[in-house]
Amino acid sequence: MNMCTEILIDPDIQNGNPVFKGTRVTVDILFQYIETGDTVDSFLLDFPGVSKEQAISVLEYSKGLALSA
Repeated sequence: MNMCTEILIDPDIQNGNPVFKGTRVTVDILFQYIETGDTVDSFLLDFPGVSKEQAISVLEYSKGLALSA
């Protein structure tokens, strides 16, 4: 599976942790929200720099990884 185009990994941004492209918001924050029972919409309200399309794309990519494992 190819890398998600909405994820950027750059050693100069957030110490190389995956971020949503065009932001400094790390992808793991989205998963922390979901793990604690929050919604994607709640995440998006707190991080308006991330678009709904980006969040959904990352979730779909992660689902694909999980299903192919």
